[in-house]
Amino acid sequence: MRMSVQTTKGDNGRSQEMEKLLLRVGQGDRGAFAQMYMQTREAVYALALSVLHDAQEAQDVAQDVFVQVWERASGYQPKGSPMAWLFTVTRNLALTRLRRSGRQVGLEEEAWNAIPAQAPDVSPEDRHLLQEALSKLGGQERQIVLLHAVTGLKHREIARLLELPLSTVLSKYHRGLKKLHSLMKGESDR
Repeated sequence: MRMSVQTTKGDNGRSQEMEKLLLRVGQGDRGAFAQMYMQTREAVYALALSVLHDAQEAQDVAQDVFVQVWERASGYQPKGSPMAWLFTVTRNLALTRLRRSGRQVGLEEEAWNAIPAQAPDVSPEDRHLLQEALSKLGGQERQIVLLHAVTGLKHREIARLLELPLSTVLSKYHRGLKKLHSLMKGESDR
């Protein structure tokens, strides 16, 4: 599946840098691969986790993603967003694994903690509150909020990635944020 995502001017520099890295990876440049891996590993893991709901399986898929990137980067065509290409590979591998397993498991505490743990300014208390609040969101709401917050994807990119209308993504995102805001303030769920 080929995906073309338009980038905004603010994302253009980052997108161009990632595109250059991918092209160098396609030429067998291990240093470029290591640099790309360091810049994208958390986002790839977060996307895999949002689909699979299992920390170990998400780690396995993330590893498989980077193996495929190394093997297929030479065929990468610079059309659209390189991150969208990377996330499409991630999503496809995660969905394939999910279909093979035939099961869905809720996120374990370890997996929830891994998401906000990357931010050094998040205290253990805040991490626990965030974990509790995120667990109260519906599956797609949680996935959309995490994809936007953790991976930095724009709503339009999330819509294309999840194959949902943009209006649905925006609605679920804003509804999820409202729920999180209420939950973080200690208000009851309505």
